[in-house]
Amino acid sequence: MTDKIEKTDDEWRAELTPEQFHVCRQAGTERPFTGKYNDFKGVGTFTCSCCGNPLFDSETKFNSGTGWPSFFAPLSKDAVELREDWAMFMKRTEVVCAKCDAHLGHVFPDGPAPTHQRFCMNSVSLDFVEKEEDAKE
Repeated sequence: MTDKIEKTDDEWRAELTPEQFHVCRQAGTERPFTGKYNDFKGVGTFTCSCCGNPLFDSETKFNSGTGWPSFFAPLSKDAVELREDWAMFMKRTEVVCAKCDAHLGHVFPDGPAPTHQRFCMNSVSLDFVEKEEDAKE
């Protein structure tokens, strides 16, 4: 992805809530079953709460029972980047926004078909844009 957004911590702090800064810029995690998108059923696109980059289509969202919104695939291969993460003394795969490097969550190999992946995201890292109904003449 081109047009990478780069800002200082102070610039991000001025734009984000303290919880968004902790999760998105410091790789924190919101508590399970507390995020606004865990049980959310809207139709549209989930975007990065830091930069607005489109990340996931609601059609790929599923109930994983983990307490975090989960998706079986990103919107496009260029929407997110995957990085090795050893922060919890075990190897995991971190998911970040490809445009601004915001920490979104982690991906695990236990999701549903067709990808068998579970992109386990933090609600605070996401915004939602509802799909507009087709205009009728």
